Amino acid sequence: MSRRAAPHRASAAHAGDEPQPGGEDQQEDSPAAAGPVVDPFDIRPSKTRLKQKAHALQALGVQLTELSPERLARIEMPEPLRDALAEFRRTRSFEGKRRQLQYIGKLMHNADEATLREGVAAATLGTAQNTLALHQAEQWRLALITDDLAMTRWLQEHPQTDTQQLRSLVRAARRDAAGLKPEDRQPRSYRDLFQFLRPHLAA
Repeated sequence: MSRRAAPHRASAAHAGDEPQPGGEDQQEDSPAAAGPVVDPFDIRPSKTRLKQKAHALQALGVQLTELSPERLARIEMPEPLRDALAEFRRTRSFEGKRRQLQYIGKLMHNADEATLREGVAAATLGTAQNTLALHQAEQWRLALITDDLAMTRWLQEHPQTDTQQLRSLVRAARRDAAGLKPEDRQPRSYRDLFQFLRPHLAA
């Protein structure tokens, strides 16, 4: 009787080499093995940038609280923010101001940041110009009182000046300040001369 040939073991071995579903080769190619997938089209700001923006708006809110009501009135902003700034000025306690400032920071997200920054910049520039005008008025007042040639220089630079009124103010200030040190000069005529000069220098 003839015997049947046994199955070839090599074929079984080759069959065992076939990659099985879920094997090592497939795991290496899986997205999980390659780390988190980054979406190149995701343009949402990071948490760090959001935090930086919040701090920047908070700082801008502080600058707004430092402006006078007259200057705030010139800046376009949502009414809730304007009301919150007015409430901050009325608040007296430190803790109350801190909470109100946080509230202002939240309202800033609904405002036009560029418009607010332009308004603050304009107000700051105006303040600097006013300060310069004050210093110039003080220098001119001293010069007009102590130097006869200062009147000529002033009229050359400011020809629209009421010459008669200026001469009258200078004479009165010289008379009232005679014999006094500069730090002791506070007569009314001295202040009137200062108030007369300021508008010409701030223009």
